[in-house]
Order: sequence, then C-alpha cells, then structure tokens
Amino acid sequence: MDKIAIISDIHGNIPALDAVLEDIYSRQIERVFCLGDLVGKGPDSGIAIERIREVCEVVVKGNWDDFITNDTEFETLKWHQKQLHKEQNDYLKQLPFSITFYMSGKLIRLFHASPFSVYKRIQPWDSIEKRLSMFENTAETGNDYKMPDIVGYGDVHQAFIQHFHGKTLFNVGSVGNPLDLTQASYTILEGIYGSEENSSFSAQFVRVPYDIEHAIQLAKQVNMPDLEPYIQELTTASYRGKKN
Repeated sequence: MDKIAIISDIHGNIPALDAVLEDIYSRQIERVFCLGDLVGKGPDSGIAIERIREVCEVVVKGNWDDFITNDTEFETLKWHQKQLHKEQNDYLKQLPFSITFYMSGKLIRLFHASPFSVYKRIQPWDSIEKRLSMFENTAETGNDYKMPDIVGYGDVHQAFIQHFHGKTLFNVGSVGNPLDLTQASYTILEGIYGSEENSSFSAQFVRVPYDIEHAIQLAKQVNMPDLEPYIQELTTASYRGKKN
C-alpha cells in the first residue's frame, strides 16, 4: 500500500512544520503533498518555502501564496513580503491551482480553498449545496476529468471528514496555525497510488504537539507585526477574526 502525507497552511511556523515532518518520517512516508499557504502570519516564510520545496512532491497555491506576491498598502503584508527574496516570490507565482489523481479506484482532487478560487472559502458548517460544490469541475481545476470522488483541501484550518452519498470531503487542517486544537494537523491517505482499480483505501487524521512557546519567541525576536493575534491563535486555536 502507498501512503501520502498531506499538509497545508504552514504560515511560516517552522517549529510546527519540523514536528510534523518528524512524525511523517517516523511513519516512513516518503510522498508528501502540500495544499498551500506556506507563508504569512508566522515569522519564517522564506524558511518554510525552502523546506517545503525540499520535501514535497506536489505543492499547490494558497491565498497567502498569491496575495503576498502582489502590491499592497497593508504594512503587515509588506513586512511578510520583505522576508522573501525574488526567486522565492517567483516560485510562489508559478504554483499550480490543484492536483487530481487516482488512488485505489477513487478520483481524488486536492486544492487550497475551493474549485473556484484560492479565495473562495467553504466551511464544514456551510450549506449542503456549498459543500457539494467542492466536487465541481471548473476552469481552475480543468474540465477534462469526471467529477472527483474525494476532495481534500486546506484554508479553513480545521480538520474534518464528511460523506455525501458516495462522495467524500475532507480538510487536512493546518500545520502552523490550527484553529480547532492547539496541535499541528495533517492527513495520511493510504491506498494504491495511480490505480483506477477499486481496492482498500483509508484516510487518517494526525495531530502533532509542538513547542508553541518556541514558535512565539521566534516571532518576538524579529518584532513580527500582529504578534498578539498570532499568539492568541497559537495558544487558544481561536481565530483572530471570530465574532462573539
């Protein structure tokens, strides 16, 4: 059986990324896919890019990976932009939108946020119509495939799995900025990679503790902007924009 470790939303948090990669390697998993948002929020976007390029077979583009490469008036984003050099910036620009492949007879599609845009967000509590739209073929994903049986994504930083009459939707959670538990998250898919023949298949969700205080100290050492909201999210798993 083949195994794929799927990670997402690193957000420049290297202690979390290192802990997750150590866990992946301890399971002797060699194939790692990343669903975007390598950068931003945390202090070490450049290091995150280089680490992901080194270890990941597939990397798709997230919303942070997109807008960090564009002109901005926001000072916080300007600070994060300064952490990257031109070659890293160019790398983010060329990342693909999605990947589609067979595994144990299931057509699987992975992207960052939705099949429509890296910015269109679908939550696990959204309407059934919105969640079923995640299986659509669009101009972004390409229209050459049948509709996928399984869709996996990142973006919302909350790990979950839901089933819809033969379709499966899952979110891998976030490595560097989880908003459900204060532990890094990733997902393992197990089956026969590339096979269109039906055979056994499974998805496993993994939570990995990491040194949150060290991650916070790294941000403090470089006077990262928006530090307090970052600390809040890392220590409470509560989204900074959440309305009471």
